[in-house]
Amino acid sequence: MIPPTFIDELLARTDIVEIIEARVALKKTGQNYSGLCPFHQEKSPSFSVSQEKQFYYCFGCQASGSALKFLMEYDRMDFLSAVESLANRLGLAVPNDASSRDREALEQRKLIFETLTNAKDFYKQQLRSNPQRGRAVDYLKRRGLTGEVANRFEIGFAPPGWQNLLALEPESSSYLSRLVNAGLVVTQDDEDKRYDRFRDRVMFPIRDLRGRTIAFGGRVIGDDKPKYLNSPETAVFHKGRELYGLFEARRSQKKLSRLLVVEGYMDVVALAQNQIEFAVATLGTATSDEHIQRMFRQVSEIIFCFDGDAAGRRAAWKALLTVLPHLSDGRSARFMFLPDGDDPDSLVRRIGQAAFLEQLAASHSVADWLFEKLAQDLKENGLDPTGIAGKAALSKEAMPLINLMPEGVFRQLMIDALSQNTGLSTQRLRDVTVKYDSSLESVADDVQPGYDDAPSGAENARAPEPMRPGRLDSALSLLILQPELALEFEVEAFECLTRGDQDQMLRTIALGVHAGTLSAPGEILAKFSGKPEQDFLKKAFEYKPLLGREHLKDEFIGLMKSKFNRYNQQEGRAQIDALLQKPPSQLSEAERGLIRQYFSKSQADNDPSLIP
Repeated sequence: MIPPTFIDELLARTDIVEIIEARVALKKTGQNYSGLCPFHQEKSPSFSVSQEKQFYYCFGCQASGSALKFLMEYDRMDFLSAVESLANRLGLAVPNDASSRDREALEQRKLIFETLTNAKDFYKQQLRSNPQRGRAVDYLKRRGLTGEVANRFEIGFAPPGWQNLLALEPESSSYLSRLVNAGLVVTQDDEDKRYDRFRDRVMFPIRDLRGRTIAFGGRVIGDDKPKYLNSPETAVFHKGRELYGLFEARRSQKKLSRLLVVEGYMDVVALAQNQIEFAVATLGTATSDEHIQRMFRQVSEIIFCFDGDAAGRRAAWKALLTVLPHLSDGRSARFMFLPDGDDPDSLVRRIGQAAFLEQLAASHSVADWLFEKLAQDLKENGLDPTGIAGKAALSKEAMPLINLMPEGVFRQLMIDALSQNTGLSTQRLRDVTVKYDSSLESVADDVQPGYDDAPSGAENARAPEPMRPGRLDSALSLLILQPELALEFEVEAFECLTRGDQDQMLRTIALGVHAGTLSAPGEILAKFSGKPEQDFLKKAFEYKPLLGREHLKDEFIGLMKSKFNRYNQQEGRAQIDALLQKPPSQLSEAERGLIRQYFSKSQADNDPSLIP
């Protein structure tokens, strides 16, 4: 909706080298600049920036575009934010020819950011001057925090009371609306109640990669529940995407190479207090594909930190299944398990920074944790992992998981590690994998009933045709690759998918996502382990989406709408077929009308006998 002439002027007045050089180390090479590509891991520079053409291009991953595209990809900005960022550098006002609805949405976002910033400043001031701040200050001191680190993370205090924020402008209805839209005030229309969401809590601002406050996490000081309270989803905050502490981690180090994923805000801040400044926390959710993607855009190594108990190990396994499909060459993941009774905060205070870093270095690699967990599962099922049957079972369980990984050296190293664990040669494991792949071609994995164009009754319905893995359903492939896509439709929408193995499988996965039992490709693979459906699951990971990755959601929605429409049409055709079995003299006028509506005019013109 922004005039193209303004975009052209903006790019013409922007030096792309200045934009990129602030984020990527560039070196002058001839007429262009070069450096390591920020969009994939590499050891030798293949990323080129042309100052003359105001364009970047990577000869490795083919990433390319203008300064605007770079901000959108590197800083994960939306289009409007990227335009605003470039315009602000030049002191330009962004013209807006958008519709009134778009202008309203843009204005609301600005107001939400402004309201959250004001709330952050209010909470910080309360930590310094509120008469009841003592309990919050004592709590932070007990956790070993200094004023310096508290200021770096802009920690604040939401004092007790129901309307502290509301009291700042008690008579303003627009102010109330802004607080509600920012998730800072709760309203109950039926009782006309309104009150501050955060009360008597230590406040942690959640910031995006640009440092803007987008939400809050509040840690209770006493024994109230919940222990942590997050802002609700708003126009600027989506908790499944954000990571607490990522902005601070990036700012603290010139070259961030790894991230430590911990559970809580205090863990992040306490580790930073002890000079471990690369920790981040998810916001009360399990680590998602989107979290993994966001972290790997910044670093090459992710270390997951979990409790050492059964619950912690279950969470670690879920994280492993989530991260495996992202482990291309140059990327790695590790798993650290805490001693009983410790969290990262208490452990680093007890043993110190140096010993904590030593434990990080000694943490489990992906291969270590994968094979340890599978071996433990075999033992629990009465199999000895060191025996012949156990080694065979270990190979059977491990290879599908290794196959989740992208092709490359890392995947081959995992096969080598499996070889060491089982005593089978890597060539033998590859042979098994080849046979596994070739056997897919003989699996009749789907039967899609259909009808000929001309109605001829159920007895003449088109014969079921086997759906081989080479024709794996596109919607099913996308759902396996990105399970959260199921949330784009209500759970009831998938209930109709009952025809054919693939549609039934799609239905099972979608219902599992809605129920919270399936959230990662690895979990789907594990669910169908040992079942016939597993034979064609791997095909999904070879699927090439029609559109770019950023449009997977749109592609899935389009495919599913088409699928739902087909089901509706087939239901309608079944009704028509039933009517056509009746003698014409017994058809009512309404039934004749249904038949006429079903067939197009051209069909009726070509064969008038179709309409009784």
